[in-house]
Amino acid sequence: MVRTCRGGRSIQAVKTRKTHADLGDGFFDLVKPAVFPQTILRYRNQRAAASIGLDLLSDEQWLNHFGRFEPLPGSFDQPLALRYHGHQFQTYNADLGDGRGFLFAQLEGQDGRLMDLGTKGSGRTPWSRGGDGRLTLKGGVREVLATGMLEALGVDTSKSLSLIETGEELERGDEPSPTRSSVLVRLSHSHVRIGTFQRLSYFKEEERLKTLLDHSVKTYYPELWTEGDNERAPKLLGEVSERVARTGARWITSGFVHGVLNTDNINITGESFDYGPWRFLPTYDPAFTAAYFDESGLYAFGRQPDALAWNLTRIAVQ
Repeated sequence: MVRTCRGGRSIQAVKTRKTHADLGDGFFDLVKPAVFPQTILRYRNQRAAASIGLDLLSDEQWLNHFGRFEPLPGSFDQPLALRYHGHQFQTYNADLGDGRGFLFAQLEGQDGRLMDLGTKGSGRTPWSRGGDGRLTLKGGVREVLATGMLEALGVDTSKSLSLIETGEELERGDEPSPTRSSVLVRLSHSHVRIGTFQRLSYFKEEERLKTLLDHSVKTYYPELWTEGDNERAPKLLGEVSERVARTGARWITSGFVHGVLNTDNINITGESFDYGPWRFLPTYDPAFTAAYFDESGLYAFGRQPDALAWNLTRIAVQ
């Protein structure tokens, strides 16, 4: 249980959970956060913070937890860089995982559902693949804007909890450099991805695959737990498919283009997740693409339903 204060006032107890750590070390690597030269608070989402009991943190406490990554009492002693694979533009990539982020904490929201606190730009991990593990301030601001807009439009989405500028100069080949750095903390109901299942299937880790299946049902779809062992997998796939389809349909009605609908960017709770080069349509155009590198238009606005269906088929065959 966590108790903090702001201006001398005590706040409600925060319910911490560690369900992902309970899966075992075959699912993640323990990592150390980057140490930044500065931590300048640029955005704190008070409404989202209130939903997990952290709205009364002082700004300094906020910086300590979400810029310097002092563990929340009762939560993980060290962050978890999660392991997964994925189809990227429908080509399988077995060299993936959290390359510039980690799972920092898991808390119970006011509605009783699990909320993950995941990061972006928090430093290098074993899965950085030569990257610097950092996030540009521009990239952080874009994610804040995307999540806020989709939430306002009634689209299921992860939420941007915090954005902190970190005082480094970053070099990027696809935008003016040097550019400013940041670290983002987001809230989502799950960081279990389609690619999490794919990785275990790739390595033929059948026991861990069953462990992940049972974990996913118990944690995210407990109403399915009464089903027999042979029914859980198809029932889970049905529920995940329904949520992903609903989110994809709302993208279409909102004119939203995700940009990079790889299987590692789709989680099993069906939220809009892992934002990259997203865009909203300037004018209606089914062929509009958000990512300049999507030369074939695989993830164009009008092809998003097909892309999501293709991704769901990948989990169906695991």
